[in-house]
Amino acid sequence: MAASKNVRPATPLELERLYNALAALNEPAAVAALLEDMCTIREIEEMSQRLEVARLLSTGAPYTAITEKTGASATTIARVSKSLYYGSSGYARVLGLSTQPPAQDSV
Repeated sequence: MAASKNVRPATPLELERLYNALAALNEPAAVAALLEDMCTIREIEEMSQRLEVARLLSTGAPYTAITEKTGASATTIARVSKSLYYGSSGYARVLGLSTQPPAQDSV
């Protein structure tokens, strides 16, 4: 997501506070309430789409099938794939993956 010109980058302390706030929530309804307060509906939908793309990639689904199921563009799928393989393991943790997912076919 590109930063708006009138929004300064978050400080390390602000980021830490956000991460701690999210980590403190242990009920889906509480997470949903915070996300609804902090994000637009579109942002929440985009994040949920990316998580579904990551889930499908982890099962070995081809890009074409992922696009058909989620409506995600090839660019979005490629970005999620890159994060899944080379990112900070966030998707892997959430999806309960112990190893990297299988290689994918490009579009």
